[in-house]
Amino acid sequence: MPIRRRWLKWVASLAVIAVLAAMFIALLAAALDAGYFRGPLIRFLAARSGRQIRIAGPLHAQLLSLHPQLVAERVTIGNPPWMPPGVTAEIGELKIEFEVPGFGHGFGIERLDLMAAAFHLVRDSAGRANWRWRGPDKPRGAGLPLIRNLSIPGVHVVLDDARRHLQFEGTVIVSGVNEAGALQPLRMRGVGQLNGRAATFAANGDPLVTASHQRAYRFTFAERSSGSQLTGRGSLRRPFDFSALDTTFEATGANLKDLYFLTGVTLVNTGRYHLEGKLARRGTRSTFSDLSATSGQTDMRGRVSVETSSGRPALDVELNSHVLRLADLGARAAGLSSDAGTGKPLLLSNAMIKARSVRHSDALVRYHAERVEVGRVSLHAFAAKMTIDHGIVVVAPLVADVLGGKLWAHVKFDATTDAPVADVDLKLRDLQLGQLGRKGAGAPPIQGLLRARVAVNGHGSSIHQVAATANGTVTAVLPHGTLRASLAELTGVDLRGLGLLMTKSSKETPVRCGIASFQAHQGTLTAQHLVLDTDAVLITGSGAIHLDTEAVDLEFRGRPKSFRLIRWHAPVLVRGTLAHPAIAVQASHSVAQTAAAVALGVVLTPLAAVLAFVDPGLAKDADCSALLAAAP
Repeated sequence: MPIRRRWLKWVASLAVIAVLAAMFIALLAAALDAGYFRGPLIRFLAARSGRQIRIAGPLHAQLLSLHPQLVAERVTIGNPPWMPPGVTAEIGELKIEFEVPGFGHGFGIERLDLMAAAFHLVRDSAGRANWRWRGPDKPRGAGLPLIRNLSIPGVHVVLDDARRHLQFEGTVIVSGVNEAGALQPLRMRGVGQLNGRAATFAANGDPLVTASHQRAYRFTFAERSSGSQLTGRGSLRRPFDFSALDTTFEATGANLKDLYFLTGVTLVNTGRYHLEGKLARRGTRSTFSDLSATSGQTDMRGRVSVETSSGRPALDVELNSHVLRLADLGARAAGLSSDAGTGKPLLLSNAMIKARSVRHSDALVRYHAERVEVGRVSLHAFAAKMTIDHGIVVVAPLVADVLGGKLWAHVKFDATTDAPVADVDLKLRDLQLGQLGRKGAGAPPIQGLLRARVAVNGHGSSIHQVAATANGTVTAVLPHGTLRASLAELTGVDLRGLGLLMTKSSKETPVRCGIASFQAHQGTLTAQHLVLDTDAVLITGSGAIHLDTEAVDLEFRGRPKSFRLIRWHAPVLVRGTLAHPAIAVQASHSVAQTAAAVALGVVLTPLAAVLAFVDPGLAKDADCSALLAAAP
């Protein structure tokens, strides 16, 4: 009996407590509706969220329910303390219905409605964002509570994301309300200006009512802008937690660079393209794998990972190609420029590198290609390694097989200022001149194994700009070879040479040694030594190449080694541009200006140092040694 009496007392006590609690909640709700405790409640919410919260309109509460509810009007939510002062959200009416913890589930949000809302979303380059629930120096924790129903009939969104280079202003509609027991997917639609271009996007997700922290949340997405379309599907490890994300994606369009207007990633201009791959994000690391891109005849495959934990993006890139055709890249490939009305095209690319973009992140890039096509020249077994470290770009080594020979290069590009400086050291060994592309059939005009070296420095943001300001040395040596006899005789110039040209004779004369050495100063290559020693003629030359305009201005004279009955003393001129050179014979009236060739001894005296610059073994070459021995 005493035990039963004690149980009855406990039950009675619990009943009294429950009634008192119900009365307190009812009085609290009534007090809130009447305006009492409004200030303390708002201060409590502000303290919990770490943001300034203002409610300019009515605040209603319905607390005595299995689904407590708050309704507030004219709500302003400020930026968190880790961001500059400002406003994150302005909401005309906010209605939130809570899910009380119970058996099998924890605290959650049964329904969230936002009416007449405007969001001002900002993320800086270090990754600090005003929409995050926790500060960047705090662990992520369990994340946001689950939301079972969500309705945002129209919110004006202004996004400025410096980390992902995205700027958006437009309207977003979100619908994810399950009514009458029917499961409805979460739907999100947006339209506006994304990175300065008109864009639309859509995303569909699993019904929110089925979301659980114990299983992945699946979604699909589609974006369109500037002729490009990006689609895909994926899943979040936990609903509303984008720190663990897996997606597959596919993009198509007229120009790969247009993806900037959808993703904020700066890519190159191309023609029509196709791109697909996978993205996996784990905290501060994002990995793009199974990448495959095609445009024209160019293909590329590989992997890219980005780590942002230090606040400075670090990229690790591995790419491979069967074929990389430079003609498939650039403004001309995208149809953004043409030769008409712009003069003759440049041989050296004027594609710009943005110094600020180079300073933004660090990178390690490895690239291999079976074949790289540069105009009429093909590079095989191409391999390059590039590092970017706080604005310093180093490409080393860069190696390839070209025209039966070997190419090696070391390039340093200093982009730490807005006036970048480049240092280039390039070597060619045993390049077979006979394999150079030419018009028409028949034997090539010159054959042999060429060795060359380019050691220059210049400033600018493109290959053409660096060349147009280059200082240094450009040297090429042909230790052995053959030259079409008609070309050798033409530098004479005598009737026999003209006759060989008119009959298109392929008769060859041996080349004992050929040397072309230029001194570069502010983009002008001035010939220091132009010598081609053949059995029939010793050819010397002079002139310059202006890399700013790519204009060629060279003059060649031949000294026959045997008697000629009739001989003209007219030099052969090479004019035009690097892309389109032209050969002509100078008119006889100007012979007096260059009647006497430079003394052979003066031309040949410093050649030993020139040969050693290209290859130390060349100075000992038998034929080039014979040429050097001819000097007094």
